[in-house]
Amino acid sequence: MKKNAFYAQSGGVTSVINASASAVILEAKKSSKIGKVYAGKNGILGALREELIDTSKESKAFIESLKFRPGGVFGSCRYKLKSIEENLKEYERLIEVFKAHNIGYFFYNGGNDSADTALKISQISNKLGYPLQCIAIPKTVDNDLAVTDSCPGFGSVAKYVVTSTIEAALDVESMHESSTKVFILEVMGRHAGWITGASCLAQDSHPGAPHIILLPEVTFNQKKFLNKVKETVQKQGFCVIVASEGIKNSKGKFIAESDSKDAFGHSQLGGVAPRLSDLINTKLNLKNHWAVADYLQRSASHLSSGIDRAHAYEVGKKAVQFALQGLNGVMPIIKRKSSLPYKWEVVAAPLTKIANVEKKLPAGFISKDGMGMTKKARGYFQPLIEGKLPEIKNTQYKAGKMEMVTKKLHAWR
Repeated sequence: MKKNAFYAQSGGVTSVINASASAVILEAKKSSKIGKVYAGKNGILGALREELIDTSKESKAFIESLKFRPGGVFGSCRYKLKSIEENLKEYERLIEVFKAHNIGYFFYNGGNDSADTALKISQISNKLGYPLQCIAIPKTVDNDLAVTDSCPGFGSVAKYVVTSTIEAALDVESMHESSTKVFILEVMGRHAGWITGASCLAQDSHPGAPHIILLPEVTFNQKKFLNKVKETVQKQGFCVIVASEGIKNSKGKFIAESDSKDAFGHSQLGGVAPRLSDLINTKLNLKNHWAVADYLQRSASHLSSGIDRAHAYEVGKKAVQFALQGLNGVMPIIKRKSSLPYKWEVVAAPLTKIANVEKKLPAGFISKDGMGMTKKARGYFQPLIEGKLPEIKNTQYKAGKMEMVTKKLHAWR
């Protein structure tokens, strides 16, 4: 008897996560072992609430169009399952839902916390007498998943930041004589500076910005920073800075940490750019402007990387193939075979080596002064932002049917 599959999206979405969804659904349809693919409405919450979207009701054209659609078409969530010891009832509920809907395959598309969720479910399913093929599908703009060379979602946000840095630098260069002297772009990155670091590729274009790159891996030194801003303005006439939201002071505290927490217990960040702006105003009296890329950087499908989209689709496709091969508790990861020319493949890696492990920028990627990147870093980043995209004439996205499966169980609270 065919088993159905459950697919869900988790955490912050990207401009290419739906390409993975498209691949999972289309690849599953080819199999004689998989029945229907049910998508969880709003991530793992869809499983707990028994809110399952029947993707078989969608047209093939709609599923194929997801390759180029940003956001998370089935809804995402920030919901971390507690440990099995703390809340066994959550896991029992998941298995109850999977049993009720004959689900034998579990695909969870997300980052570190999502990998942890998939690992926990793969471990508990056997103990509760209901074996599942559990596969975590990589997705995170932060590029901080262990083992994999890069993460789907990162290449596109990197391309957005590189392009935006070049364009903003050209703007400031035009106006610096009588107006803005300093521009600050704040980008995502709590503990790992991959996005910020990728901005170094913008230096290959005139006018050679960013002049300063501030990373979470390097302790923020106020005096050193202000001196470099001042020297750059004196020499170049203007200064462009790309700063990570997660930069910390000498005490290890986030420069822009607030008192609020997200669903995973992480401190809410945001506000590094205006704080740096205030510092430049107060100490150097230089006119400056700042911008926070925020959601724009991760949802800019029009600036997405062709390589990134290919990565996202392939890991979704391989996830299904690995499950059908009987693999469990693994993630399809990207293995770089060469950078010039860029060659890669997707292989399986155990979740025990990935879940809750955060990959930071290697020391060899960071310049000696801590405010720039090395040639080695450029060689890593460059292939990930490349790749042409087909021209999309109509940017109006269609709504899917999103037809829900009839519930069979009691409501979950």
